[in-house]
Amino acid sequence: MLIDARDLTKSFATGDGKLPVLEGVSLTLGAGETLALTGESGSGKSTLLHLLAALEAPDSGTIRLGGTEITGLDDAGRAAIRRDRIGLVFQQFNLIPSLDIGANLTFQARLAGRHDPDWCARLAGRLGLGDLLSRYPEQLSGGQQQRVAIGRALAPRPAALLADEPTGNLDEASADGALDVMLDLVAETGAGLLMVTHSSRLAARLSRRLHLSKGRVQ
Repeated sequence: MLIDARDLTKSFATGDGKLPVLEGVSLTLGAGETLALTGESGSGKSTLLHLLAALEAPDSGTIRLGGTEITGLDDAGRAAIRRDRIGLVFQQFNLIPSLDIGANLTFQARLAGRHDPDWCARLAGRLGLGDLLSRYPEQLSGGQQQRVAIGRALAPRPAALLADEPTGNLDEASADGALDVMLDLVAETGAGLLMVTHSSRLAARLSRRLHLSKGRVQ
């Protein structure tokens, strides 16, 4: 099992006291499996993804990534997990505007010390970016920028790819193209994919679906 999360809870402080966001959520994700996480706004989808990505720590519960317990790690330990074992894709592309597309594509792999020029060249070709590597993010369309973000996340060959509304800023055709690429590449690398999405049409293309409502799995 790649990700095994059990009984996760998370609350946030407000002026009126604690606001519970997740209340005992459990899920699993196997290597090579694709899982869609759906639910209405405010249901806890992004919070759950942030916990699984070691961006935040749960109030209680456990998360194991490839057999490693990550919930007790300090900030440095969680940063190492994100760098070495998790690829992240967000709705905002978060490309570095001062770097060309080639440098953006390889940024995460170099940070992790796992830059493979042959793999990155293959990624660029598969993503339709081979002729765009010398351009800068502002010179690309939204769909092209999201492809760079997907490639950047997969360049270090992470165990898990976690995507938070990765098609939210794209038109339908670009969204389909971005998901096509993600599904093809995670199948090739054996990574597990968890994708938060509001789109039932896109969610139906993944192998499993998990629905959150008011902080609980339905």
